[in-house]
Amino acid sequence: MMHELLKLKESYILAQKMGLKSIMATVVAIEGSSYRRPGVRMLIFENNTMTGAVSGGCVENAILKQSQSVFLDNKAKMMVYDGRYRLGCEGILYILLEPFCPDDAVWQTLDTIVQKRQSLEIESFYTKTEESQPGLGSEFHFEDKNFTFYNVELDKSLSGYTQVLKPRFHLIIVGSEHDAVQLCHFASLIGWEITIVASVKDPKTIGNFPGAECVVHLLPEEIGSLSIDNETAVILMTHSYTSDLKFLLELKNTQPAYLGLLGPFKRRNQLLNDFFEHTDSYNEGLLDVAYGPSGISIGAETPQEIAISIIAEILSVIRKEEPISLKYKNSAIHSKIIIE
Repeated sequence: MMHELLKLKESYILAQKMGLKSIMATVVAIEGSSYRRPGVRMLIFENNTMTGAVSGGCVENAILKQSQSVFLDNKAKMMVYDGRYRLGCEGILYILLEPFCPDDAVWQTLDTIVQKRQSLEIESFYTKTEESQPGLGSEFHFEDKNFTFYNVELDKSLSGYTQVLKPRFHLIIVGSEHDAVQLCHFASLIGWEITIVASVKDPKTIGNFPGAECVVHLLPEEIGSLSIDNETAVILMTHSYTSDLKFLLELKNTQPAYLGLLGPFKRRNQLLNDFFEHTDSYNEGLLDVAYGPSGISIGAETPQEIAISIIAEILSVIRKEEPISLKYKNSAIHSKIIIE
């Protein structure tokens, strides 16, 4: 995911300043089940520290040991981890270990991609045999620009795994009270990009919202200045009925992935009735993704629990999953992965 790549970037830049070499580990294929799916990555540094994880914690020490030869000879290699007798997931992981030393142009281009909320591709070339051989490695695809992870001529006749990294999911929280702070905090932990929309009279700053990307002070009619796409959720939680209605009216022609309305059923029904009364035309798709009361029923009471409930509902909507206990799910936890 994009937010994981950005965390790896931060760690890499810090390690580079310390003069430490870096190795990127990428799960390029699996057989059976696994805690994480192909495309998950972690960085290993020359001082035996690591950033990220490719499993629940079982595989990382083995990767650390295997990476030592890559530090020594600066050659990529494949690692095969058979977890059938060691992991609860009972899967075989094919992990590409390669030197990681992209130049500054990669990070400059990545920053541009992130700001424009564009996708990027990472393509890895690998084998399923545990060995080091020429041509193993990965490259970034930024529109018309390609950058390898290290100085290598990739063998594109090898098996290839391509991962598309979408922009970080964007959460717009319209409101700045205590519950908004909690929602911001928990959403930031899963890597979402968060924008807080506060009242123009509200003195709060980004320092009041740990994890937020930015805090903007807007009138309802200015909400259109924000980017709202199909990778965006909007939560109306100003605790003012009038303000929520005004913002809802200004959102009438947008199409977020999710629109959350705080408060009980009665408030939601009144809000929608007044919305219909005050507008002649609107995007009907907006109401298809309107959820109120926002959240799933887990008995949430505190602001922190309510935040978890709301985030869980957003995830269920954007992943098209009906919330149930996994013990009652007869199919696989994750959708089936086709390995070519």
